[in-house]
Amino acid sequence: MTATGTGISPRRRDDIIGALRRGTVPAYGLDQLAVGLDHFADALGEELEQVSGGGAIVKAVRGEYGSGKTFFTRHLAEQALRRGFATAEVQISETETPLHRLETVYRRTTESLRTASVAPSAFRSVLDTWLYTIEEDAIAADPAVENSEERLAAATGELLDARLADVSSTTPAFALALRAYHAASGTDAALADGLAAWLAGQPHVAAAAKRAAGIKGDLDHFGAMSFLQGLLTVLRDAGHAGLLLVLDEVETLQRMRSDVRDKALNALRQLMDEIDAGRYPGLYLVLTGTPAFYDGPNGIKRLPPLAQRLDTPFMPDPRFDNPRAVRIRLPGFTQESLTAVGVRVRDLYARGRENETRLREQIDDAYLADFSRAVAGELGAKVGLAPRIFLRKLVDVLDRVDQFAEFDPRRDYAVTVSEADTTVAGSREDPDDVELDLGDD
Repeated sequence: MTATGTGISPRRRDDIIGALRRGTVPAYGLDQLAVGLDHFADALGEELEQVSGGGAIVKAVRGEYGSGKTFFTRHLAEQALRRGFATAEVQISETETPLHRLETVYRRTTESLRTASVAPSAFRSVLDTWLYTIEEDAIAADPAVENSEERLAAATGELLDARLADVSSTTPAFALALRAYHAASGTDAALADGLAAWLAGQPHVAAAAKRAAGIKGDLDHFGAMSFLQGLLTVLRDAGHAGLLLVLDEVETLQRMRSDVRDKALNALRQLMDEIDAGRYPGLYLVLTGTPAFYDGPNGIKRLPPLAQRLDTPFMPDPRFDNPRAVRIRLPGFTQESLTAVGVRVRDLYARGRENETRLREQIDDAYLADFSRAVAGELGAKVGLAPRIFLRKLVDVLDRVDQFAEFDPRRDYAVTVSEADTTVAGSREDPDDVELDLGDD
């Protein structure tokens, strides 16, 4: 493996360190920090290859709060982007993105859509790339159409309809809106903007835009399932290997009213049924949740057909967990892995800086081991809660060593964990109902 910090720009390095300083998971560069994920690498690579070939995968990730679920999924997303996938991350929540309303999930998907070259939202860029590809294919089939705008538009429209035939059979409005968007692109910016918004699942699109395309209403739950199919078609024809879609924090379903929770679980079952039926080629769906969501009475066990689809036996020794299984568990951090990621952060921070030698001497491996033990000790030896607190405090120490020549971390920095570091929301005693203030994991 390339040494930590090499092959990465100072700007990207500063972005990573800045995220850790804030106690959040960096959006990029997670290969610089990945520790303990080698067990999953081969299986995940095989699955991404399967999806890029037209397959579809569902992967359920199980882990306690602080075990690194967000890190894991974003690291996987980086691997997918390198393989030509588009990616999207959707945080499930009761108010903003309820799972039983798939139209909101689809909208958040398009809003967070990302490609290797375009940051969120890449949806409009993907649309334009796809339409350009369709035009090029139409010209390749009949070079003469390039000499007439009308003939080119007609040939492109026919090819567009052919590519979206499966989607049109259930949701003809998607193809109608794409046709109208193609016609408006370059001639009527306001109309094109409105149609792009409607295709992205945005509500409250101007009625004039919808009338121009011959479509009505806003996207609903069932229409969203067809729109997802259309998005996958567009991504594939635009040259992408598929879509890695992360539905994060699905355990929030447990805190909803029982009727809403049951609707959400059923929506998840419907989505998985459609994947199993082959309706979503090119989709890699990742779910993240706590053990209580998978094993407790208010999680997937409330819907036996869903529980059966995600059922995975785990052996006492996690070394023998099957990484190809539909559900995988993250072991969480140990004292050794916490120190190892500290070494990576130290190396990333120090490389190329004016004070590199001093940083490496003051924050040596022995200090990092002591520092990780001290942070975990302040948390009552709960190493699983420590990573974000540890890394945030480590960057603070590195900042002080870098800025103050007389600062000695062993002498001048006492490790303390404040109430703000571990504040919980409310006074609920159910561990799965506790929301730790550790970022977005």
